[in-house]
Amino acid sequence: MKGEARKAAIAAYKERKTAAGIYAVRCTATGEVWVGQSPNLDTVQNRVWFTLRVAGNLNRALQKAWDDHGAEHFTFDVVERLEDDDLAYSRDALLKERLARWRAELQAALI
Repeated sequence: MKGEARKAAIAAYKERKTAAGIYAVRCTATGEVWVGQSPNLDTVQNRVWFTLRVAGNLNRALQKAWDDHGAEHFTFDVVERLEDDDLAYSRDALLKERLARWRAELQAALI
């Protein structure tokens, strides 16, 4: 990629819209559920799976379950997306509120 095409690709990347929300990681072998929040749901699964594969996830219970049962026993689900019109400055507070709700509803631990 050269010149103008590269600049256009960079501009398109910077202008893309990201969806914030709440996600759940489930272990099908044990029934355990962990929930987390992210300002970018499109990339969070890759980040979580990577940290688990390299044994670097900060949640010890999640990492142990992954190590004990393997990747094939885990699922990733987006449980709620925030609306695009939610303002950025209120998004963080809204994410915390929604995370608490889903944690209680799913009886889940935090990631």
